[in-house]
Amino acid sequence: MLTSDFDYLLPPEQIAQHPIEPRDRSRLLVMHRDNGRLEHRTFSDLVELLVPGDVLVANDTRVIPARLMARKDPSGGKVELLLLSRVDPLRWEALVKGRRADPGQRLIIGEEADQVLGWVEGVTPSGGRLLRFEDLIDDRLEHLGQMPLPPYIHETLADRERYQTVYARAQGSVAAPTAGLHFTPELIDRIKDMGVEWVNVLLHIGLDTFRPVSEERVEDHEIHTEYCELSASAAERLNEARHEGRRIIAIGTTSVRVLETACAGRQAEILPYSGRTRLFIYPGHTFSVVDAMVTNFHLPRSSLLMLVSAFAGVANTRRAYDAAVRSGYRFYSFGDSMFIV
Repeated sequence: MLTSDFDYLLPPEQIAQHPIEPRDRSRLLVMHRDNGRLEHRTFSDLVELLVPGDVLVANDTRVIPARLMARKDPSGGKVELLLLSRVDPLRWEALVKGRRADPGQRLIIGEEADQVLGWVEGVTPSGGRLLRFEDLIDDRLEHLGQMPLPPYIHETLADRERYQTVYARAQGSVAAPTAGLHFTPELIDRIKDMGVEWVNVLLHIGLDTFRPVSEERVEDHEIHTEYCELSASAAERLNEARHEGRRIIAIGTTSVRVLETACAGRQAEILPYSGRTRLFIYPGHTFSVVDAMVTNFHLPRSSLLMLVSAFAGVANTRRAYDAAVRSGYRFYSFGDSMFIV
């Protein structure tokens, strides 16, 4: 299978630069997998497309303000840090932009009254840096760090909470689970009140989510690994729903990866899971858990678009994307969404 099969042309003006207000007023393209039929709706219409007993599965990761400005000690040269993933309480994998930062280099983040000291401990296999901080940095990121918006968003975000889902809980991502950005507290309440269950899982999203697949053949791509969790209580509720024949609906590709990881090779049971996943879902994958999904419109040649194509079918996905482009839908992180049933 060729990576070029997942390419498409998108007018730059359809790359959303800011979020819609309110969140649930974004457009919703409903796709019926059995016949490819499309419906043009509004996201708040989701309540009309769900039935009592459905289970919505959401990724409750929280984006950390992972972009930090640092100074080299003693030269004072400026470098930009992008924290990618935590190795242990004091160490992080990071990208470093600007002047060279070799192993042993001391770094100062913040001003004198509120400084964080760290140093470069090593080079990662991907060419990034392994950073060690003198103290825990988590609680200080909120005022020292900036939100790591995707490279295709060029406008400043006035409210950093708009790059978080309203149910975000566990800090650890450098990108938002964007399908969840459309939900408001009021919409979630309406969904629950109609008898739909809400189950949280966790996957911390890394920067590789924005990178296109570079290999010519899809099968040759080695996907990035990401940390994920599915609790025992979540597994119990999901297994009960499956045994009763109720729909399990994933909110976003990250929730899909958690669910399919936790049920890999087991058609009958979802087990609790905690650890890293390298599950690469592309056409040919047999889905064990997911019956429907909510998802945004993804970048060409991305592993996310390949996952959607695996679930909806390559031809269906291509027709849906063509229709979305023609109809002026907004794409990517702050863009519109799909409901694939």
